Amino acid sequence: MTNDPDDASGLIHDWAATGPYRFEAHAGVRINDETLREGLQSASVVDPPIEAKLEILHLMEALGIECASMGLPCAGQRQKLETARLCREIADGGLKLRPNLGGRTVRSDVEAIIDVAQQVGYSLEACLFIGSSPIRQYAQEWNLAQMLGHTRDCVGLAVKAGLSVTYITEDTARSSPEHLEVLLRAAVDAGATRVCLCDTVGGAIPAGVRNLVGWVRERLELWQAEVEIDWHGHRDRDLGLANTLAAIEAGATRVHGTAYGLGERVGNTSTESILVNLKLLGLRDADLSRLQEYVETVTRALGVKIAGSAPVVGANAFRTAAGVHAAAILKALQKQQGWLADQVYSGIPAGWLGRRQEVEIGPLSGRSNVLHFLLRHEREAEPAAIEAVLKAAKQSKRVLTDAEVLAILDQPGETA
Repeated sequence: MTNDPDDASGLIHDWAATGPYRFEAHAGVRINDETLREGLQSASVVDPPIEAKLEILHLMEALGIECASMGLPCAGQRQKLETARLCREIADGGLKLRPNLGGRTVRSDVEAIIDVAQQVGYSLEACLFIGSSPIRQYAQEWNLAQMLGHTRDCVGLAVKAGLSVTYITEDTARSSPEHLEVLLRAAVDAGATRVCLCDTVGGAIPAGVRNLVGWVRERLELWQAEVEIDWHGHRDRDLGLANTLAAIEAGATRVHGTAYGLGERVGNTSTESILVNLKLLGLRDADLSRLQEYVETVTRALGVKIAGSAPVVGANAFRTAAGVHAAAILKALQKQQGWLADQVYSGIPAGWLGRRQEVEIGPLSGRSNVLHFLLRHEREAEPAAIEAVLKAAKQSKRVLTDAEVLAILDQPGETA
């Protein structure tokens, strides 16, 4: 048992740290937030005004996110102007956030990125992508020689303009090693300093991710290339976070996410889940007190509603109405140990996000739920009042609102 009154570590056994299968990864994993690029590609969102994007940018900075996509300047004049405005905000505000701009391995896309870099007056990161899987090649009638030509030409053009380049192989998780090897080698030889491996259709599982990232890492070491690996994952099979953690374990040094997991189809690994999990794993010591604000700001700006059941940021993330849960939380509070109440029935400390454990009263509640409510509202624990609230809760088909509980407590004869 722990001797530290504010430390729960001695009360929680971590099987990931003590069994034969260990999660082992390097510290200092960076995050590239794709909300302002990939997030806006969701078919369910609205493209917010530049003022909202600037606010989002500053919240990324507050969370210590290292890198972020400013968008696709090749997508049109408005997009080009807005990406430049966002980059200027970073420079003028002295933000630590490092911006990058996306584009295809097409000269006009690269030229648009170069134009923005020249407008803002400092070097940017160009994230240049090409579909590398056999199915993409077949559907779009590409051949490997054409792809190699585009890769060498566009990476070389960006590097010559003074940009750092991340070479992105779309649909990497379904690409053949034979084609990947020559494409990646061409990009590295042309001057790319990062390669980004993608599960573009969300079809990978963690074992495949480990194999892929490990294979690429071995090739880079063989080539003696000082090139780092990014991971960009989707969650069509609901494995986005698991695959991201697998990529980190296999050697990826930067991973991509979006606020609330917004992105193509059902979306990407969520930035909030990445941040929380990296902190829980001891790979990142970040202040997450504005994480809730960040996700709420993004979803409001993009016209998306946060589901109550959403991990980390949903209304129900730290909320319970079950009697057995309430009993444990209440006992922890009675010990005057807030850290204990925050973790006895939660894998994520609510306090990290500036939230608290919420105990509601409903059909499956017990006496502890009512006692918790009375404690929170500084009411006396009168037996008659407790019984009156429990009776109403058992007859209800849902959780009672605070107003409904207070109305019961204020009925004549229910309280002293």
